[in-house]
Amino acid sequence: MMRGSSDERNRRSIRLTGYDYSQAGAYFVTVCVNSRRSLFGDIEDGKMALSDVGWMVYKWWKELEQKYSRVLLDEYCIMPNHMHGIIQIVGADLCVRPNMIDDGQIHKGQTRRSAPTVSLADAIQWFKTMSTNEYIRNIKSNSWPSFNKYFWQRNYYEHVIRDDNDLSRIREYIVNNPVKWEEDEYYVQ
Repeated sequence: MMRGSSDERNRRSIRLTGYDYSQAGAYFVTVCVNSRRSLFGDIEDGKMALSDVGWMVYKWWKELEQKYSRVLLDEYCIMPNHMHGIIQIVGADLCVRPNMIDDGQIHKGQTRRSAPTVSLADAIQWFKTMSTNEYIRNIKSNSWPSFNKYFWQRNYYEHVIRDDNDLSRIREYIVNNPVKWEEDEYYVQ
């Protein structure tokens, strides 16, 4: 598709209008490999077997918590050509680990004070940039398959998690995703 074509100009945003994605909350995200190439591994007996590329993606996903003190990771699943995850952005005054959706109690774990602001877009962009850079290094040093222009799809899917029922439903979806791979909208043989 040519740049500036009507399809690209008319692409609608899936973001909630007026919503502040840096405010404390839980978010479900799906990030896809460009052209949905299956690079992250294979589903074997209903379980994901990560390739070297999949392990690299896993490493950078887990690094999000180290990069951003207000980011906490919950359930996630790396699939052959995409990944799902729940990211929590916690309040700037007090960051509580390790549970999702603040229930008013401090759980065992760490607390941190006065963390800088981070948005969901900041976290996803950093993750995509770092994993793309490492992928490029591995194209050169380990002969990983090259890609055309972009490693990741341009955008990502997000959903603001609104309550505990929503959280439970999404966690279940993520955990069961490998078992239901052939029914998945991202499934490619």
